[in-house]
Amino acid sequence: MLIFPRLWPPVWLVVMSIMLTAVPCAVGNDQLDGGGSGENEKTAIYRLEPSQKGGGAFKLVYFVKVPVETFWKFKTDFRSDALLTNKYITSNRFVHRVDNIVVTETRYTNSPDAVFRWQTTEYPYARSLSYVLLNPKDCGQRFNYGFIKLEAVGKGTRVTHSSYFDFFGAALWAGLPGPIGMKAFLEYTARWEQETIMRLLPRYQPNSGK
Repeated sequence: MLIFPRLWPPVWLVVMSIMLTAVPCAVGNDQLDGGGSGENEKTAIYRLEPSQKGGGAFKLVYFVKVPVETFWKFKTDFRSDALLTNKYITSNRFVHRVDNIVVTETRYTNSPDAVFRWQTTEYPYARSLSYVLLNPKDCGQRFNYGFIKLEAVGKGTRVTHSSYFDFFGAALWAGLPGPIGMKAFLEYTARWEQETIMRLLPRYQPNSGK
């Protein structure tokens, strides 16, 4: 899952947010520039059609240079202490698992007083995950859910993350340039995963015990 800020902007930002929310955003295959290296390894961000509930939506596509089985172990390690190396995460707690459904509680730097309670469902044979925020009101949101798909591409893995969300200022955040906007946040998220899996590769390789 990804983190979405609970915004408390000054008055002029509130006005801009209302204006942006009232005007439909470009949707569909509208790509925002991404980073990356190599023609087949670029990080790409697309705006998607919002859900019927409204809000915003995007698709993030990025590549990691490890086999899909290895990255699957990384993505489904819900107890990992490595999550705390993400600059947006201050704590992560594994709550419980029932079959292929896992519940975790996470605190983020941009909402220090809120505990985000996530429910993630694993589909191992499809190498995919779905997630939903169970307590959106506690986190200043209307809803937040999404889907993550891993696919083998040569010796590496393509990750496709589709997300649907709604919170105050969401439209403003989605179009905001610079380090506090959605584009920069998503690029950081992809880069953090790409770097972290390489650093922890021995932990998640076959026969590692994970």
